[in-house]
Amino acid sequence: MQKNTFYALLLAACCATSAVAQDAPTKRKVKVKRKQKTEAPTKEGAEPNVSAATATATDWAATYGPTITQADLRQHLTILASDAYEGRETGEKGQKMAAEYISKQFKDLGLTGPVQGSDNPYLQHFTMVRSTWADGATMKVGGQTYKWLTDFYAMGASPFQQETAIQPVFAGYGIEQDGYSDYASLGDVKGKDLIILLGEPMNAQKQPVLGKDGSPSKWGTDYRAKSAMATQKGARSVFFIDTDPNGNFPKLAARMAPYISRPSITFKEAPAAANPRVATFFVSPVVGGKMLGTTAAALAQYQTSVGKAGKPVAATFKPAKVSINAAKKLEDFTTENVLGYLEGTDKKDELLVVSAHYDHIGIVDGEVNNGADDDGSGTVSVIEMAQAFTQAKKEGHGPRRSILFLTVTGEEKGLLGSEYYTDHPVFPLEKTIADLNIDMVGRTDKEHEGKGDYVYVIGSDKLSSELHAINEAANKKYTNIDMDYRFNDPEDPNRFYYRSDHYNFAKHKIPVAFYFNGVHDDYHAAGDEVEKIEFPKMEKRAQLVFYTAWELVNRDNRIVVDSSKP
Repeated sequence: MQKNTFYALLLAACCATSAVAQDAPTKRKVKVKRKQKTEAPTKEGAEPNVSAATATATDWAATYGPTITQADLRQHLTILASDAYEGRETGEKGQKMAAEYISKQFKDLGLTGPVQGSDNPYLQHFTMVRSTWADGATMKVGGQTYKWLTDFYAMGASPFQQETAIQPVFAGYGIEQDGYSDYASLGDVKGKDLIILLGEPMNAQKQPVLGKDGSPSKWGTDYRAKSAMATQKGARSVFFIDTDPNGNFPKLAARMAPYISRPSITFKEAPAAANPRVATFFVSPVVGGKMLGTTAAALAQYQTSVGKAGKPVAATFKPAKVSINAAKKLEDFTTENVLGYLEGTDKKDELLVVSAHYDHIGIVDGEVNNGADDDGSGTVSVIEMAQAFTQAKKEGHGPRRSILFLTVTGEEKGLLGSEYYTDHPVFPLEKTIADLNIDMVGRTDKEHEGKGDYVYVIGSDKLSSELHAINEAANKKYTNIDMDYRFNDPEDPNRFYYRSDHYNFAKHKIPVAFYFNGVHDDYHAAGDEVEKIEFPKMEKRAQLVFYTAWELVNRDNRIVVDSSKP
């Protein structure tokens, strides 16, 4: 899953790889004793909106769900999350090894490789651009020269490939929502360079004024919400000022250095209609004050005034001209999504997508980040679901609708693999009934320590009430685990709904459900290893997704899109 919350996100941006191939696990034995085949499924006696397959005497879902086992999940994960794959960073050797491993599993299971014109029909190749910061970046304000990774640093793209003089515009906290807009008084900011304060307005009790019940809002916990708004407004760049009086910007910049020095990636050919992501810079309080032509005391007074008013107030700052040079070196490379297709029967033109991302953050500061939970757990769950459905088909109980088992690359770099697939779909998006996305299902977060089995479910009701009801019914009938919906709240500051690959399907009005165990201390860290995976919980979560998928692909009617919740 993509990193989020504020400085935590900054501390885990990118990484790399290199490795040695390993053999695929041996072909599994049948794990449950098969019941004798009864008469063909019939629609007679079926309840409304219940598939014919689940209305017969034999519950075939209950037969094949248990073929998803801890042992098989462990077998696959022990390979994919081993040091040999060096963290599966997008575009690096370990990611390509993982792609080959997954494609071989799909082929051995009997899935079809659906990618036309590819050297491997299971792989959807596409070209990306890897960029790294060039040496010698500098910023000059009022005759003073400031140093890269001491006084300022940046994330993502840079429009300043050579020394460039700019006249920035102050945009307050960079927030726009109902009842609060820092942009209302600025007019058109297209192509402009903005100065924005990190954090959000706070009242006299140091509580956020825009959050729910005194909790932080998305604006205060995730700088990317502000970057996205600036991008929407057409700005060229944003300079975020760190105003934390207790912060130590040089120390933070030094800690960030290994991550900032790692490559970032973007599409080689962005869609013509796409608005390039705004360039994002972070400056120290001292540099920020110089850029605004003000003092720390005056800036603090401005923040107090905004917090007291609960809305933007006029600022008297007169931003200074800035000269900046922050060049990037660019290099093309290819990466790939892995696709396995199982054709349905009488409703084969309709398609369910079951997805997970198989990339991770690679090697950071000399340590391999194997990403056993993030998202090795989701990847092997997809492989095991493919096993269960292909076994069902071989034994005469295949799905009515088709299924695309999709493991994507580039999630950690910005949901890039799923974005590429939805922009270049192998199967028509209008025929895609839903995406069930699995991202981190192998651990327990602090909220659920010492409690029973659970899973967070996000997004299941946002576009289709039927999808939500089907998932609830599948859990009640088969797995009976606690389904936690707290992160489904549109006001949740973590914004998990926007942070994994299902979101690129949701953008196209395709119903989604995102299965997630929450973050833990090893999230985006070297400690995310196989030995910490809780396979019994992982097995049950994967089976829940399977049972939901079974109903989706076998019911008489395609689920409807009947909602547009935020």
